[in-house]
Amino acid sequence: MDMATPFIDRREIAANDDLQNHPGYARIFRRDALTVGLILPLETHARTPHPTMAGHLRMAQLAEQAGVAALWARDIPFYDPRYGDSGQIFEPLIYLGQLAAATKRMTLGTAGVVLPLREPLMLAKQLNSLDQLSGGRIVIGMSSGDRPSEYPYFGIDFDSRGERFREVYQVFRSASEENFPHYASSRFGQADGSLTMLPKPLYGKVPTLAVGRSQQTLEWIGAHMDGYMGFVPEPAQLKQFVRKWNDALAQADTDETGKHDKNTNRAKPLAFGGFLYLHPRPDFAFQRIRGGFAIGSRALRSFLEQAREAGIEHVALNPRVTPRSYLQILDSLQRDVLPFFAPHE
Repeated sequence: MDMATPFIDRREIAANDDLQNHPGYARIFRRDALTVGLILPLETHARTPHPTMAGHLRMAQLAEQAGVAALWARDIPFYDPRYGDSGQIFEPLIYLGQLAAATKRMTLGTAGVVLPLREPLMLAKQLNSLDQLSGGRIVIGMSSGDRPSEYPYFGIDFDSRGERFREVYQVFRSASEENFPHYASSRFGQADGSLTMLPKPLYGKVPTLAVGRSQQTLEWIGAHMDGYMGFVPEPAQLKQFVRKWNDALAQADTDETGKHDKNTNRAKPLAFGGFLYLHPRPDFAFQRIRGGFAIGSRALRSFLEQAREAGIEHVALNPRVTPRSYLQILDSLQRDVLPFFAPHE
């Protein structure tokens, strides 16, 4: 984008709740279609918890050229040996800023930022800035975190993370999107309408996904967030996975009087993500592994076709557990998978 152009006020957006105007969101989500993203790092390290991060920007560019729709950064503040995984090491929002400069079109997101550990006003400032500087390519997955050992370091009660998730989210939304907002939070201060935050999101809002349930009901997620990314379902469970989400959206559409509110909740997208062991035999059938699944490249195409037919719009795959080079993995995906699930340009 031309940074000499004044920041866009969200009141200038004609249809600011239509996220199909948002380039990052529209690139990966469209009804009756499916796209493929990769969870960072773009490096395999099956026998060590830490990637080297060597050549990572070049690999991101190759992934974009191959037809990968999105890159997703994980939020792991500390390395806990009991989990044996340090993600992409770099702080996710700073890292997405560098990836935005190194790529041109692909969606950049988190899967997901640990919301209860974040201060909502600074998070809003960071994400609005990323959204502007990337030209609207940011989609933020948010989670409640699954590592209890991290919470004492932040002085936060692990058992409060569900309530804290909702409170951070509500303050974040107000500060990010509203001009001169009014709100009162027991944890995060009050806004009396005398101040406003700049910049505002380029297309009215930074789209948000719940990554996992985040200690919330699916109905709450359907009512308040812009989509849901769950864990990889078994092939036989794809339709049930979609049905549960659709039922939650229908419930979220019912107001407090019990009347049906015909809003846009049913259009909110569904995704899944997890580890991928890309088997060297292309026709190797789906097999559950810890944190994800093993499958061959041609069988993966068939599985994703089933997912698309069921109503799933995006998958985020983390091949770090595959004992092959990332270039070999990318070649297999480009040959057998990615041409059939192209990003929405």
